[in-house]
Amino acid sequence: MNSNAMNSNDKTALVLGASGGIGGEVARQLRDAGWTVKGLKRGLSAAHELQRLHEGIHWLRGDALNAADVAGAAQGCSVIVHAVNPPGYRDWDRLVLPMLDNAIAAATAQGATLVLPGTVYNFGPDAFPLLCEDSPQRPVTRKGAIRVEMEARLLAASTCGARVIVVRAGDFFGPQPGNNWFSQGLVKPGKAVTSISNPAAPGVGHQWAYLPDVARTMVELLAKRETLPAFASFHMAGHWDATGRQMAEAIQRVAARHGRAPRITALPWWLLKLASPFVATLKEMQEMRYLWQEPVRLDNARLLATLGDEPHTPLDDAIEASLRGLGCLPAASALCLTVAAG
Repeated sequence: MNSNAMNSNDKTALVLGASGGIGGEVARQLRDAGWTVKGLKRGLSAAHELQRLHEGIHWLRGDALNAADVAGAAQGCSVIVHAVNPPGYRDWDRLVLPMLDNAIAAATAQGATLVLPGTVYNFGPDAFPLLCEDSPQRPVTRKGAIRVEMEARLLAASTCGARVIVVRAGDFFGPQPGNNWFSQGLVKPGKAVTSISNPAAPGVGHQWAYLPDVARTMVELLAKRETLPAFASFHMAGHWDATGRQMAEAIQRVAARHGRAPRITALPWWLLKLASPFVATLKEMQEMRYLWQEPVRLDNARLLATLGDEPHTPLDDAIEASLRGLGCLPAASALCLTVAAG
């Protein structure tokens, strides 16, 4: 272990991507669990810093692509959460690995635990339909190959002074907009739900993960980090949509409580294909179509053996919070719900 390694009881964490979906959830839950949390943000102004002061996060001006910025922000940290991604999927192949290398260098220098939110992209159809942590990683997409390389670099880092926790989950959804299917495919942030665009093929199951549950899982694993292997990977079961329509039907059910029931339509994949040469996000969505054409499920037995159970918010509650956070429910209904909850 590096001589700069932090004491295992130190509770200071750097969250890269703390202004995003999963990064923001992890930052807030670490804060609520008594951690001192740092966040790195480009173009941070004094006004922006004051605006976010109430969040209890120590914001620092910096860029995840700048090794010196990351190293400086990581000083005194026993945990680094790598939840940063290029905005809008742009330049994924050029930016993702350099950002990770900066986080690895900082974690190694500090003897810190590095946490990565993982995906199923690094697995190919030969490993489907049920994925365990040690299933073969033979991806069929460019993005999947990058994910495999990310984990390979993390594995190497775990032999050089850093510790690593990878938590793989299904497609994210939650109260914050982000690069996910829920807020970019099924519904439209800031607009009432009048229709739901369902990407799944009929009868094909799909795995979903509620962001606050993923964040809580990471926080609980961090509390046990000294008992875990130097490189530890875990799968979350999340919410399993057995028919490929259950998520859309749950959105329909929740939205109907606040107005008319929206209709469910099939996602026009042909339109995504036509537009993908001009829109980076649509190109990435088109590349991941294979994950909607056959069932892919994650086995969480290892996680259950480690934590005893998996944090799990009931689906309708998770969707209610997600739609409200995305601005998809009528303001009056959201206000009534807030008053009732209080």
